[in-house]
Amino acid sequence: MGFKMGIVGLPNVGKSTLFNALTRTAAAQAANFPFCTIEPNVGEVGVPDARLDKLAAIAQSKQIIPTRMTFVDIAGLVKGASKGEGLGNQFLANIREVDAIAHVLRCFEDGDVTHVEGRVDPVADAETIETELMLADIESIEKRMQGLVRKVRGGDKEAVQQERLLKDALAVLEEGQPARVVEVAEDDVKAWKMLQLLTTKPVLYVCNVGESEAADGNEHSAKVAEMAAAQGNGHVIISAQIEEEISQLEDDEATMFLEEMGLEEAGLDRLIRAGYELLHLETYFTVGPKEARAWTIKQGTMAPQAAGVIHGDFEKGFIRAETIAYDDFIACNGEQGAKEAGKMRAEGKGYEVKDGDVMHFLFNN
Repeated sequence: MGFKMGIVGLPNVGKSTLFNALTRTAAAQAANFPFCTIEPNVGEVGVPDARLDKLAAIAQSKQIIPTRMTFVDIAGLVKGASKGEGLGNQFLANIREVDAIAHVLRCFEDGDVTHVEGRVDPVADAETIETELMLADIESIEKRMQGLVRKVRGGDKEAVQQERLLKDALAVLEEGQPARVVEVAEDDVKAWKMLQLLTTKPVLYVCNVGESEAADGNEHSAKVAEMAAAQGNGHVIISAQIEEEISQLEDDEATMFLEEMGLEEAGLDRLIRAGYELLHLETYFTVGPKEARAWTIKQGTMAPQAAGVIHGDFEKGFIRAETIAYDDFIACNGEQGAKEAGKMRAEGKGYEVKDGDVMHFLFNN
């Protein structure tokens, strides 16, 4: 599985520039990083991972298949979206389907680019969008609770649980807090997810700064970093302008351009990595002469469930997983060397897959 990140932001913050850079970069790297446009506002990109290239080189894999990440360019939000203003209803429907929200905030000064509120204040912009999402959640909860009354009276267990969780969410929302601050018991996690509340989505703040500020940010991005830390959300500094320029360059030219700008890597790579950290995702690999492939799983995933990401039959008939840690695979120059050095382990159903594991699954048909 990859994951789906919705790009949101007020008008004129650089959201579309960033999305266009993403999709162009993906198209330019099509050989290694497959890209497709599913709809005009949806782009799928390969997740860059230097480890995959190293594994493929050792195994002499004919094909390299990275794991994938989907970006959804969600219609620009304005005040009143929760009441259907602008493209409000479409915005709210799209945002329900994503795993996380990349909230692009204007952190640059430019008199030629007007701000919808006539000022540059990324923290206030973030609050505008958060408020709209909270209002939408409150409205949704109130409607759902009305629909549950009869079932709750009848003692329906699921309805009673749902009503209790909705009340917990409503209590924090009415205090001006997003639903993600609710502490959910393990028994309630599945039902909580089914509520699909907008403010339960983790948020990654994308600080869009000017070209000269891409390496270290500025006072605006510093305020966003402070806000993100207080909320337990992530943040990343990007110059959408730089990303757009990089997207039109060949790999070697792009590397030189980044060096000139004092940047170690493209902002999009940082964005993807920050998204992975936010969603507690990790990667394992399958490697052979035919292909070297990356697979995304949640941290804490057990071996049978990791196998199920490849195919459901792998999980059902799971016997064991022949496993080599990434560092051991590299140090031993491949699978055979790792076997000879005693670095290949046979792991059973109780094994928790680690980031970077190179795995081969044995299963019953």
